[in-house]
Amino acid sequence: MANPGYGKRSAPDQLPRTNDDFAQLPRREAAIAAYLDRLPDGADISVKTLAKHLPYGQCALGTALNHLQEAGHLRRGRECLAADDGSSRWITRSWWSRTARDDDWWAAFTRGDVPKQQQRPTRSRAHILLAALGRTAPVLSLSQTDCATLAPLVSDWFERGASEDDVLRALTAGLPTPVHHPAALVRNRLTSKLPPSPAPRPPLRVLECANCGAPGRPESLPGGRCSACRGERAPAQPPAPLSAPTVHDRAAQIRAAMSQRRREKAHA
Repeated sequence: MANPGYGKRSAPDQLPRTNDDFAQLPRREAAIAAYLDRLPDGADISVKTLAKHLPYGQCALGTALNHLQEAGHLRRGRECLAADDGSSRWITRSWWSRTARDDDWWAAFTRGDVPKQQQRPTRSRAHILLAALGRTAPVLSLSQTDCATLAPLVSDWFERGASEDDVLRALTAGLPTPVHHPAALVRNRLTSKLPPSPAPRPPLRVLECANCGAPGRPESLPGGRCSACRGERAPAQPPAPLSAPTVHDRAAQIRAAMSQRRREKAHA
């Protein structure tokens, strides 16, 4: 595993895993892609670390990762993370997608415009919290049907940044005696105490060239490589502006030439 906060990060909204996910790739790239796909988020997928676990050298792995980037499975760059105290820091990211994405998708992902993953486990985080609620407060024991019905309300809390402890405190603090209708009480508290929605905050991400590591806008890195590494000639740069002393000297020369010309005309 990489240091906390670094390493592999799975892209959202991927298709379910199948045996043919990487069938379109060359054999080596397909084998490496299958290995990366099964690593957990946070795993160190640097060339040096992969070379310790796979039967390929660092040079071959670097080439293969570049091919996976061109195929749309991988992007590398940096992301700005905000801390609770208001500070922020840029960290290195390696985003992985089992589902191949085109350059437009990665550009949208960089801006934070990609829809959230729609697939959910059979028992969601919210459902699990409600099912275990009776352990914390036995008078709030809920049925399977109650948990399934109320889970979307708990999910609303999670989407607004609340933790499990926040939800539990809201549901169990100051309970009346007795509790006649646990499900009705839980519904009322989840609705009436719902925290406000946080202001939307788009992510700050920068992609980097797979070859030279130069940062750039997504549209300038098709296939994950910059124009120089793709062998394209860089656009001509406009000439640098003249310095102030140079401008003054040239203006003086022009005035002197004009004065000389007037004198020559006067003596003609």
